Amino acid sequence: MSTNTNRSSKKLVWVTLAVIVLGAFAIFILNPKNETSQDIQFDSHPVTEGQPTLGDANAPVSIVEFGDYKCPACKAWDESIFPQLTEDYIETGEVNYSYINTPFHGEESGLAALASESVWNQSPDDFWVFHKEIFRQQPPNQNHDDAWITPEKLIDIANEVDADINLEQLASDLMNQTYIDDVIADQEQVQAFNVSLTPSIVINGTMIEDPFDYERMKELIEEALETQ
Repeated sequence: MSTNTNRSSKKLVWVTLAVIVLGAFAIFILNPKNETSQDIQFDSHPVTEGQPTLGDANAPVSIVEFGDYKCPACKAWDESIFPQLTEDYIETGEVNYSYINTPFHGEESGLAALASESVWNQSPDDFWVFHKEIFRQQPPNQNHDDAWITPEKLIDIANEVDADINLEQLASDLMNQTYIDDVIADQEQVQAFNVSLTPSIVINGTMIEDPFDYERMKELIEEALETQ
C-alpha cells in the first residue's frame, strides 16, 4: 500500500513539473516581447540565492544559465562557451555564473535536476565536476526521447568523478525526491523569465538572443563592467 502511495505521489510531482513547463511555453507564445529575434531586457535578474554558483559572490556581473542535462545544445554550450567564459571572466572575479535547472525533456531531466541539487547541497565544491560529467556522458547526437538518465546512471557518474559525494545520500535523495521543492522553485523562475529554449543565458537581467554568440556575451559583460 505504501509503495503504491509513493508511486502516485511521485507521478503527481512529475505532472506538476510538466504543467509548470507547459505554462512557461504558453507565456512565451503569448508574450509579445519575445516575438522579435533580439536580446530581451528584463526589469530584474533571476534569483541566484541557493543556486549552484561559481565565482566571486560579489562579482559585478551575474550570468545565469537556464539549462537541461538532457539537452544536446546545453552540452555543446558547456563544452565550447563555458570554458572561455570561465577563463576570461569568472576566474578574474568579474563574473559569477549560476545554473538553474530547466527540465524540459521529461522525467529524465527531472531526475538529473534532483541529482544536481543533492550534490550541490552535499558538497558545493564538487558540484561542478559532477555537472560537467553528466554533460560529458550525454550520448552523442542523442534524440531527446532516447532514455539514458536513470538513478543508477547518476549514481555511477557520481562514483566515477573524483569528488566527495556520499553515494548513499544521493540514492536516498533521488528515491525520496528530497530537493523537489528546489526544482519546482527553479521552474517558477523559468516561467518568470519566459524561458522556452535551453540553454538560455541571462546577463545582469538581459537574455541574449544567441547563447553561442560569445562576442555578444563579451559586449554585454564589458558594458556592465564599465558602469561599475
